[in-house]
Amino acid sequence: MILTFIISLLLLQEISPLAALGRNDNNVTPNEAAVTPSEAAVIPSEAEESQDIDVSEIIFSHIGDEYEWHITEWKGKPVAIPLPCIVIEDGVHVFTAHHAEENGYTFNENGKLVNAQTGKRPLDISITKNVLALMMSSLLLLVIILLTARWYRRHDALQEAPTGIAAFMEPLVMMVHDMARENIGPDYRRYSPYLSMAFLWILLNNFMGILPFFPGGANLTGNIAITLVLALCTFFTVNLTGTKHYYKEIFNPDVPVFLKPIMPVIEVFSALMKPVSLTIRLFANMLAGHIMILSMVCIIFIMAKYGPLLGGGMTVVSVLFGVFLDALECLVAFIQAYVFTMLSSIYIGLARQREE
Repeated sequence: MILTFIISLLLLQEISPLAALGRNDNNVTPNEAAVTPSEAAVIPSEAEESQDIDVSEIIFSHIGDEYEWHITEWKGKPVAIPLPCIVIEDGVHVFTAHHAEENGYTFNENGKLVNAQTGKRPLDISITKNVLALMMSSLLLLVIILLTARWYRRHDALQEAPTGIAAFMEPLVMMVHDMARENIGPDYRRYSPYLSMAFLWILLNNFMGILPFFPGGANLTGNIAITLVLALCTFFTVNLTGTKHYYKEIFNPDVPVFLKPIMPVIEVFSALMKPVSLTIRLFANMLAGHIMILSMVCIIFIMAKYGPLLGGGMTVVSVLFGVFLDALECLVAFIQAYVFTMLSSIYIGLARQREE
């Protein structure tokens, strides 16, 4: 998981949900590109009711990565936590997003730092919103696990029922433990820690992404860089610990002779598609949930200019649908963590089969 954490930090600097969806704003001027993401994400106030609300800009700025963490708006001004921009180009440069121009950098159409003169991307290791969320959620999960382990060290679990955080964690861990035993087989204990960590980490970040306030609200599991690293961890676990029988079924399966040249190609393609399916499934479902909830909120501001009757009515409808979508998103958050873990255990189990 430490390796997963490091790789995720690196990929977060290059991949964002906006890039994965192919978003490209060709009409962005240099001055507009230099505006920090949180300033562009602020929903127009009453003084700007005459202007049309750019719903896509509001949605994509909230689900995308940023070089600062926007909290709220106070007296018409955005309140945000400035994060350090760290670039390596002719030395190490550290600054905040508001001082990017002073250091010779600006933002491109995807909100990434580029050299203001050459337009090229430097080596960017900045602590962005998603990176900070990754650090906080990983630290929080570590604390939860250590507190749970401390309870079991101080108590006899065979004599008394768990209490506190241990009572919450035990059914989740045992659920994954039983899943691994059913899908993997006799040596399931070898893989149970990885599956438990993957399930808990995905579940925690799914729920933190639903929270509309700091330290929640980061679209971490809706970022394809994160889901890709998680899927690659499962991919390498499967293929680096696979048995001889597993590789025999891929490269020399027991099929008719005329199928032998075709089956290895199909099997290799199938093995490569497994991490792709894990990546897209988690990424797309969590991203879609965020977009739906933000769309319902935006309806309130879109309909406000049509008068108090229609605007008030649509506000009630939007709030009700928003609450329903939030509840649905909580269910999806658990289901997606469960499905990722279950499929990972099945893939590992298929690779651990032995010839009968």
